[in-house]
Amino acid sequence: MQGGIIRKHLDLLQTKLSALLLFIVIITDSLARAQVNVEPNTAVLNEGAQQDLLCRYGRPITYCRIEIPGETKVFNLSPDWDKTPGFIYNGKGLQAGECGVRIEHVKAINNGQVKCNLGVEGEELSGTIDLVVALRPKQPLVELITKPDRDRYFHEGNKFQARCIVRDGRPVANITWLLDNEPAAKRVGQLEVLASPRENGLELFTAIQDIQWDIAAEDNGRRLVCRSHHQTDPDNAPPQEGAYELLVRYSPLRMPETLVYGLYLEHTVKVNMTIRANPTPVIEWAIDGNVIRQGEQSGRFSAFEPEYLGHDFYNVTLVIAGLTLEDTTKIYTMRATNALGSTDYTVRISSSATPPSAGLEIGAIVGIVVALAVLVLIVLLVLFARATGRWCFAGKTVKMSTNETSDTESADVRATSTATATTAAVSEVGTVPATPAHAHNDNTSSYNNFGRKFEAAKRLPHAFTALFKRLHERDSSSEKRKDTELMVNETDGVTAVTDRVQQQQTSGPNNGANANGNDNQSKEDKQLVYAELVLKPSENSEPLPPKSSTEYAEIVYVQKPKGEQQQIQQHQQQQNKK
Repeated sequence: MQGGIIRKHLDLLQTKLSALLLFIVIITDSLARAQVNVEPNTAVLNEGAQQDLLCRYGRPITYCRIEIPGETKVFNLSPDWDKTPGFIYNGKGLQAGECGVRIEHVKAINNGQVKCNLGVEGEELSGTIDLVVALRPKQPLVELITKPDRDRYFHEGNKFQARCIVRDGRPVANITWLLDNEPAAKRVGQLEVLASPRENGLELFTAIQDIQWDIAAEDNGRRLVCRSHHQTDPDNAPPQEGAYELLVRYSPLRMPETLVYGLYLEHTVKVNMTIRANPTPVIEWAIDGNVIRQGEQSGRFSAFEPEYLGHDFYNVTLVIAGLTLEDTTKIYTMRATNALGSTDYTVRISSSATPPSAGLEIGAIVGIVVALAVLVLIVLLVLFARATGRWCFAGKTVKMSTNETSDTESADVRATSTATATTAAVSEVGTVPATPAHAHNDNTSSYNNFGRKFEAAKRLPHAFTALFKRLHERDSSSEKRKDTELMVNETDGVTAVTDRVQQQQTSGPNNGANANGNDNQSKEDKQLVYAELVLKPSENSEPLPPKSSTEYAEIVYVQKPKGEQQQIQQHQQQQNKK
């Protein structure tokens, strides 16, 4: 029972909502059909210009009537006839629902609202367009709020305030303030707009703007300009403006101490300085307590009246007859006085040349910076090349100095090949047991010397060896391969010599080797092998110099792998057993 009642209420509510939605759709469609669209909403143009106005409706219309301000009749327009010269139908036709007009030449009296009336199914719809006919304003006027004195002068430091008025423009004009030809960076007020209706109903606008600041000495003689900007300003003519020339009185302006150089001793000299004041100042000089007024002379000193240079600048001159060295040590004080105050100036003179200007010029500074940058770049490149072994440092390695000396270097000896020297060295070491007694004594002495050098080599610091390894590892991979091949060849050439020397060291009476053929030397000491080389004389018949033909050289070889080392040790043990 209750469920049926609820269902009925829901059906009734749904019916009401459907009816409401249908009503809203109908009203919306009616409003849309009744609305007249206008283009443009507002038209701003100069007098005499051409303008198109258009009113549009969504359905066909039966007639199109246009009302234009300032015209005595209503224009009934149609694309089918042309009965109104100067006012032509504008649009796609009445069937398209468009009603518009083209005004060939807009007049000032046409300013206002243009109304279009459209006939639609026995009723009339209307729309409005604002037509603004621009009117150029009058000449700007600068009005002083702060009044000058009776001589039309303002005093330095007083507040100055003025107003610019641009009357009767349509639309309103814009205002710009200038001092001479530069924008006036002063405090400017908001633009005020006043409407001024006329008897004929044409509304005009007046623009007003204030400016104020504390007047200064440099404002004297400057033009305060008020310039208006308006739509009607012709392109080939300057904008309208009004101006007022400022006149300012001020006391002599202060200046830093004046230094005068290049005066000649024992000559009559002129001490000149330039000051600024308005009105004209009166000058007097104070020299060691002696006061000299303008136009007067005291001893060797003469003070002249100030000479006007223009723009409130004056040249003040003091003449000294027969300048002495004592005169250059004095301090000269000049006082300038006018109706607004007095100002003292200090002057020093010197017979020396004009000092050079302080500081460096821009070109010199730039040159120094560039030179420093280039120098730093060169240093960095040299360090980089040295660290990486490139360019001029490519292929260079660090070699250990052996401090060896040679007394047998000559053109013939240098011509002897390394292979011959190596063969001679092998032959010398291999024939030690079969040499005569005196040769045996020489060899014994050589071995003693060799032993002393070997002991000295054992005392080399380990840090030097580590440093040599670290520097050697910096070379590029290609250089490492070349050096390794070269060192292997040299090692193969002196292998026999090395075996003989190690055998003699093992069989010697002072040898510290153990039973297994291993000595007590450190691993790093084993990497240093010494051999005695006997240089074979060359085939040249020229006699050699009477010097010793024996040299001692230090041979550094690459550490053999463990397999090769074991083979060498086994070979040494077999030689020892024999």
